[in-house]
Amino acid sequence: MVEYLTPALDTVFQALTDATRRAMLRSLAEGDRNIGELAAPFAMSLAAASKHVKVLERAGLVRRLVKGRTHVCRLEPAPLAAADEWLRFYEHFWNRKLDALDALLKADDGAPTEGKPR
Repeated sequence: MVEYLTPALDTVFQALTDATRRAMLRSLAEGDRNIGELAAPFAMSLAAASKHVKVLERAGLVRRLVKGRTHVCRLEPAPLAAADEWLRFYEHFWNRKLDALDALLKADDGAPTEGKPR
């Protein structure tokens, strides 16, 4: 079971707040990328892309391997699994609430109303 009040989980969600970082993670899901490859779709500098990668690294979502002058990034999915588990609690919560509402509405559809025949 995931500890829901951990700073690590906070850091993951903070890293995921930025659309550029989410897109970088999506790209890394397809395979390792260097900083230039991660920066290319956004027309941003390597320095800006590197700052985004640092945020992802702090969250544990990315591991950077340095090969000479090339920095290769790899997706680390474990923190995403923890975030997914946290979100699934609310998915189950809302599914139960919606199922209860559905049952009430179906019961109401079948109940006779005053002055109105079935």
